[in-house]
Amino acid sequence: MLWALGLAFILGSIFFFSLNQRQRDTVLSRIVLRRRRTSGAFTPPLSPSLEKAEKPPPKERAPTNVPPAIDYKDVFPPSRRAPLETIATSLPPDQKRKLSVSISSPVVSRGSMIPLTSPIEDCISPAFTATELSNEEIEALGDFPDYAELSGVPLPEPCHEFDIKKALPRPYRPFRWSYHQTMSLTKMDTDYWLELENTYVERIAQRQQLYRDHGKNVLQYLPGSELACKELMEMSLQFLCARYPHYFSLSESKTTFINNILHTTTDLKAIHPLVVLLDNVPEDFAVMLRDPDNGFYYFRAGVICSSLGWDVGSKIGMQLHEIHAPIPDYKEKMQFSMDRYFAKLPTDRPIQRGSWGLEIDNPLWTPSWHPHLSLRNSQLPPSELPLSRLHLRVDWQTLRRLPLSGAIIFNFKALFTPIEEFRDEPYIPALCNKVLKEGKGSIMEYKGTWHVEHVVKPALEEWEREQVENGVVESGWEVRTLDESPWFPGWEEKWRGRQGF
Repeated sequence: MLWALGLAFILGSIFFFSLNQRQRDTVLSRIVLRRRRTSGAFTPPLSPSLEKAEKPPPKERAPTNVPPAIDYKDVFPPSRRAPLETIATSLPPDQKRKLSVSISSPVVSRGSMIPLTSPIEDCISPAFTATELSNEEIEALGDFPDYAELSGVPLPEPCHEFDIKKALPRPYRPFRWSYHQTMSLTKMDTDYWLELENTYVERIAQRQQLYRDHGKNVLQYLPGSELACKELMEMSLQFLCARYPHYFSLSESKTTFINNILHTTTDLKAIHPLVVLLDNVPEDFAVMLRDPDNGFYYFRAGVICSSLGWDVGSKIGMQLHEIHAPIPDYKEKMQFSMDRYFAKLPTDRPIQRGSWGLEIDNPLWTPSWHPHLSLRNSQLPPSELPLSRLHLRVDWQTLRRLPLSGAIIFNFKALFTPIEEFRDEPYIPALCNKVLKEGKGSIMEYKGTWHVEHVVKPALEEWEREQVENGVVESGWEVRTLDESPWFPGWEEKWRGRQGF
């Protein structure tokens, strides 16, 4: 559930700081007073006569500052029609003609939306997505259109010196203090949307085995998700080919994907897009689709091999607030901001952040019934729990909207770093130790670090003293979030030095 908690913090923070001071005070007052909110059910009002007859006494009325039930069916993200004319100029004549006819026709997108559960090819034309593109226009664009132009997010710069055998993930250390402050949010670094490392071959094999063993608990797709899955797959492969051109390529017909790391070729017309991703991209993807009947978003497809405390089978089909139900106070404090942010998220403003935890060994997929989770219920004797078994787990996460389908993609990747790496990283031992010792109780309990703290804390204290004695950290330094967050001073030298490029 790290990804769900992280996503809730991301969107709640964005919403809160988008308000003016008066609006912030109103939100805070609702949180502090814990007043009841009006029902979120979409029920019609009472008739005038009944409403008058059954009017409650004044003391039973809901507070006047509580908003009414929200309906997002008339709330849409910004349109992506503008790039169509530019893209049309570079299409083959037949596609160009089809697209030109479509974009010159009157737009009736808000009155003819593609249903949540309907494949796009089954819709009566014209039918539109949330980003105001019609099924006719999407068909005319063909396979692998210019997603950079369509989304407003540029393709990555090529990394010709990249060596998959030596590559390491950037050393994410997303520790913050004070721990109750807002999340450190940044615009997504487009060069690192999908980040590869030297565990690539091992991870792909592990993910494939998980799918063979657990099927729909790892990978599943519901009706209506076909366009979004294809679009996500094409955008991901475009990214890999642009970022790592010496390892990945597409055939001239764009029907075959060539992977020179695994020495495989994939027929893109014969395999489901999510299986293509499973076989080639060591990243997890959750596809959220908008229901035009109410404007809310639902988990309709996903390939997820690093979930912690849940699995695809237990969440598929759920609305956003249902997915986050286990998170304390979600309904009272987060649901409104989450739904509103999803309703309006533009395609050209993807965001990124990281959540973290501490693990024994490096378990990748741990659904609620997995035996590894039982280790969190007790503290092993230090003699049975050497530091070498303890790892920082970071789930590096991004959130973005796809330009054609309008789907929102939440993707994340689990990265494991030995705790012993902290020893030579300035300020990290002190910062991590501060969070473990003084972090808010409910958050730390949810994070689940207690089972290793009796071993980790003494080591961090020792390394903290060493760094002060060696002049790496100034004496009396007041623990705070680092300016380099989510990294640390000198991180790039260490990272590049370790991998050699």
